[in-house]
Amino acid sequence: MALGFVIVGLKVEKSSRHTEAGTLARLKSVPSHAIFAPTLANVTSAPESAPEGMVWIPGGEFSMGAADPPGMDDIGMKATADSRPIHRVYVDGFWMDKTAVTNSQFAAFVKATGYVTVAERQPRREDFPDAPAENLVSGSVVFSPPDHSVQLNDYFQWWKYVAGANWKHPEGPNSTLAGKGQFPVVQIAYEDAQAYAKWADKRLPTEAEWEFAARGGLTGAPFVWGNEFRPNGKWMANTYEGHFPNQDTGEDGFIGISPVAKYPPNGYGLYDMAGDVWQWTSDWYRADYYAQLAQRGSIVRNPKGPDSPYDPSHSNELEKVHRGGSFLCSDQYCSRYMVGTRGKGEINTATNHLGFRLVKDRKTKE
Repeated sequence: MALGFVIVGLKVEKSSRHTEAGTLARLKSVPSHAIFAPTLANVTSAPESAPEGMVWIPGGEFSMGAADPPGMDDIGMKATADSRPIHRVYVDGFWMDKTAVTNSQFAAFVKATGYVTVAERQPRREDFPDAPAENLVSGSVVFSPPDHSVQLNDYFQWWKYVAGANWKHPEGPNSTLAGKGQFPVVQIAYEDAQAYAKWADKRLPTEAEWEFAARGGLTGAPFVWGNEFRPNGKWMANTYEGHFPNQDTGEDGFIGISPVAKYPPNGYGLYDMAGDVWQWTSDWYRADYYAQLAQRGSIVRNPKGPDSPYDPSHSNELEKVHRGGSFLCSDQYCSRYMVGTRGKGEINTATNHLGFRLVKDRKTKE
């Protein structure tokens, strides 16, 4: 997940922070300056009528990555060396869902197929031979804020593995989806998103497609809507206000997750490309991937991510890239609602701030 959780023996545990010398060397060699060249969107119109609930993203050439944060440390948004150096990328045009997939949409998929999500499945003894019997229960990871201020160096102070948590009960067995059909579906593992995509005849976006779409035609803006976090005092996304992690004041209109499309769309007509819930992409996560691409010294066309994952803080885990940030992102911790920044998640880990949206390729002439 975006915060580095790993389910080990049905326990939520922190992974080793041992690093590989080569990866660290590449990250430390990332240039300290940011250069954004103009976004050059393709000028061709949408190739056919829009699929329901989708908008055309024209594709084109753009500068991918995040600007330097104001200082560097090991906490939150400031630890974003993986989103630099900024490098030049080209993507073809594609269709993209206007919003994240909602509870109502996912429920229709489950009704049609009988699909059971990863979080709903009973863990098998043969898969976890050393796990205590009491841990062989289905469940998932839930934001569980403390009732007091805490240091921000240990996220286990506000995340818990909760038995019975899943997409139908996102905060645990006593929570429901009543009245939340238009909220984004959460507690979705990568396999779950892939299954829905196959049923819908769509696919998950690549990380490059996701960022091109999120930028909405802008060049180098820190937010998907422009250069100011609150233009003219207006809230533009569902993020965390107050004191993280123990007091969300809800100044943006919502405490916790919000329904889709409650804030203005970006320049391409996409809603909630920042905040509310993290979104899966199809790319494997490598901390040094951008450094590898930049070393080529040329425009990278339609990148699909590295061939294999590697995260120096979770070296044995299979992680995919998350994008967009969530309702838990704050300028005090994890400001990854800023476009260009990256999240990451172990493919079998779901949380109550992680969802997805899909894309579809243009039809090819027969």
